[in-house]
Amino acid sequence: MNFVVHATRMGHEAVPVSAVGRDELGVSARSALGGLGVDTRFIQSSARHPTGTAMVEIGANGHVAFRIHRPAAYDDVRLSGEELKELAGWGPDWLYYGTLSSMAASSRALLGRLMEAVPGARRFYDVNLRKDCYTPELVAGLLGRAQVVKMNEQEMAALGEMFGLPAGGMESFCGAGAARFGWQAAAVTLGERGCGIWVEGAYAEAGGVAVQVADTVGAGDAFAAAFVHGLALGWPPDRIGGFANRVGALIASRPGGTPEWRLEEIVGLGD
Repeated sequence: MNFVVHATRMGHEAVPVSAVGRDELGVSARSALGGLGVDTRFIQSSARHPTGTAMVEIGANGHVAFRIHRPAAYDDVRLSGEELKELAGWGPDWLYYGTLSSMAASSRALLGRLMEAVPGARRFYDVNLRKDCYTPELVAGLLGRAQVVKMNEQEMAALGEMFGLPAGGMESFCGAGAARFGWQAAAVTLGERGCGIWVEGAYAEAGGVAVQVADTVGAGDAFAAAFVHGLALGWPPDRIGGFANRVGALIASRPGGTPEWRLEEIVGLGD
């Protein structure tokens, strides 16, 4: 949801496929999404599970830890043939997915059906490893279906341990991951220290942007949307990294995962 909001603010048309529960929280969530300008036609209402929630603990310097409550409504998304046909007719350029929902067998099956329905869409995997919400086998399958991946420094280390990828540096890690899994591009975020961007063998690092951090909720999602934005425009890695760092920093400087912001605010941020 955060990714969709931030991609929309960059001028893209983005549509989430998910579900809320038939409860008070689901009603308020749907209303909030509409207020953010999100297209909710593929947000379903589940009678089986409550609206998904996460406990966010904000620690020093605005950094956060998550506790995910399952099962949740987003584990119960069921698209009909007509809905898949509608999505295919829309012709999206990208299909963005993460790890959390794919823990449910039905969600993994739905992701496969979506990939079949929109074969021309580039597949972007935002790794987002949450405690007790992934297995190495699941992550390997999701990595192998992606053309573009994004992770943070801790997730890079975890993937290195899981799959024997080099941990000596971001460039060597991304190159080895691309050789093994077929990635076309990868990003590794380093928080306030910036990021590394690898695109078809070209690599660049971009330094962090100094801001007063309110909290880091949604900053990674905003970075991911900016990464896609730069790739879609054919930017080189250094320009993508600089832009994505500024977007992520702006979100981190304001409370909440989807604070108000405009592209014009990115220019000069941190200078």
